[in-house]
Amino acid sequence: MRYDISKPSAPAMPALGKGTECIRLLLTQASKDMYEPLVPMFFPVLGAHLSGAEFQYPDLSWKEPTGMMANLVGDSGCNKGQLTNLVEAICRDFRQHDEAELRKLVEWSKQVKTKSANKEKPARPEVAIWFPPSDTTRPAFIQNAMALENLGGRTQYLNMPEVEMADGMCGGHKQVSQMLRNIYDRQRAGALRATADGVTGNPILRANLTLSATPVSARKFYKNDLFNGTFGRMVFSYKARASRDGRIPRQGRYNDEFYRKLDEFLARLDICKGRFIVRPLNKLTDKLAADMASLADLADDDVLWDCSKRALMSAWKAGCIMWALNGQTWTRSMGDVVEWLVYRDLWSKMQLFADLLGKDADPMGDAERRGPKIMLDSLPTTFNEAQLEALRLELGKSKEGTGSQLRKWVYRKFITHNTQTGLYTKTEEYLNRK
Repeated sequence: MRYDISKPSAPAMPALGKGTECIRLLLTQASKDMYEPLVPMFFPVLGAHLSGAEFQYPDLSWKEPTGMMANLVGDSGCNKGQLTNLVEAICRDFRQHDEAELRKLVEWSKQVKTKSANKEKPARPEVAIWFPPSDTTRPAFIQNAMALENLGGRTQYLNMPEVEMADGMCGGHKQVSQMLRNIYDRQRAGALRATADGVTGNPILRANLTLSATPVSARKFYKNDLFNGTFGRMVFSYKARASRDGRIPRQGRYNDEFYRKLDEFLARLDICKGRFIVRPLNKLTDKLAADMASLADLADDDVLWDCSKRALMSAWKAGCIMWALNGQTWTRSMGDVVEWLVYRDLWSKMQLFADLLGKDADPMGDAERRGPKIMLDSLPTTFNEAQLEALRLELGKSKEGTGSQLRKWVYRKFITHNTQTGLYTKTEEYLNRK
């Protein structure tokens, strides 16, 4: 495990080396304070440009780079708006396509208005919008998904500057959880209406989403969906409040040279069609899965374990996108980014929702935020069972789980057990893990 997510500071982003040139290019248009928060947000919008490709996950299932959802969280005025500028730059081709589609609707609307009441009105043209407005209703979202499926299964992408905008797309806040889970899992989810005025259909939901929120609005939005899978499916990128340095951050100029280079990368996504197995990425994913199990055992934290499974899959999809952006070639630097994305997502979740997940009973504040407690770090190099038992009780965990946790630590080779003295000792492998 390369990163410690129990600390209040975010895991440091690795150097963006060979194979991450597209990410570096996008960051040239962002202020330096937004580099790390923005990187996880790039992949849903880039993934929407990768249509007609499937990748094999280590469990042998085939997955598309769709259902990717990421939420940028930071205090008001922390420069979250830079995401929208970058999204518009990446989606210039989407905007051009959608303008042509919307003109069809305008012409149809004019024809409907000019027809008299006793004449047959023209049928609504089938239009497929790749980059719908943030104010999209549930019927419009379903109707668009139907059109996109009929025209080849393209992914629609939505950017919502305020997290509450997702309520409209999902049909109200009570439907948010069901809709987001269906999008992530690429399920069929439509509607059946009794009249011709309603939208009836059951398309596969191919959509990628990015959202923005303040810590308060994010906690309010997700507080009822922390344990049903919705929370785990969303990638979070949290930017902690910075010091008051009195300097206005500088953004990029979005010049012609930037757009020329960006279009070259987007073209690589457009031509990537077919089924692929990225073996180095899958090997890394298997390793990270074992690391996540070790981390959950160190903290004895089932919520962390559950969240890590989908954080791992989301980072794996990001790895598939980087592979396509790099001319279908894998590099070690891309693997470093994938690993970092997993830990940053988990760190962000724990920083924002620790108390709601049962990790912290105190009101949320900068001083109180903390991640999962690595209990072994709080014990001396050599300790006995009673010491761990006392620590568990102090953290609000059950006394009965002490023996099970010790057996897991021995199995993971974090500690050794001396049967003669009854003492446990941290292994050199654990002490030198960082």
